[in-house]
Amino acid sequence: STTSALLALSLRRMGYEVGLLDADITGPSIPKMLLKNPPHPRGGPLGILPVTSGAGIKVMSINLLLEDPNQAVIWRGPLISGAIKQFYEDVHWGILDYLIVDLPPGTSDASLTVMQSIPLSGIVMVTTPQSLAGMVVRKASSMAAQLEIPILGLIENMSYAICPHCGETFEVFGPSNAEELAASLGAPLL
Repeated sequence: STTSALLALSLRRMGYEVGLLDADITGPSIPKMLLKNPPHPRGGPLGILPVTSGAGIKVMSINLLLEDPNQAVIWRGPLISGAIKQFYEDVHWGILDYLIVDLPPGTSDASLTVMQSIPLSGIVMVTTPQSLAGMVVRKASSMAAQLEIPILGLIENMSYAICPHCGETFEVFGPSNAEELAASLGAPLL
């Protein structure tokens, strides 16, 4: 989610019209990252209107529809899939250069729904240095390959931390395996 939000912000700062669909229905975090005191989405003549962040990013998330953002969304696959389809089809996104879709890790119903229901240019995989994260990314990559969705690249998050006092770099989660993982996916390391 952090990577999705930062990618959307970077594209917006470059002058592009950007939307961000939070498809992590049971763990939505995009509104917390991009919006202060967000209003509920409103209906318009062409569909649901997304909430626009201060940076100009159009956002849709289940958390924007809940009375309490801490309320759990306890839904099974069909409801999750239906919500994601509605966020794509029934939201009036307007003219966008990019629609970033934030997904939960792995090969869940949310990922399958997005890969089968939304026309995608490609997927950016996000990993961390732990081998377990690499295994999950390989599974998601396999899923994308089976559904013929191109992998645009791999990003390694939480690679290291830099001490603000001495400037030393610490590999908090272990050494990076990103180059090897990207090579195994046949994708560039971004």
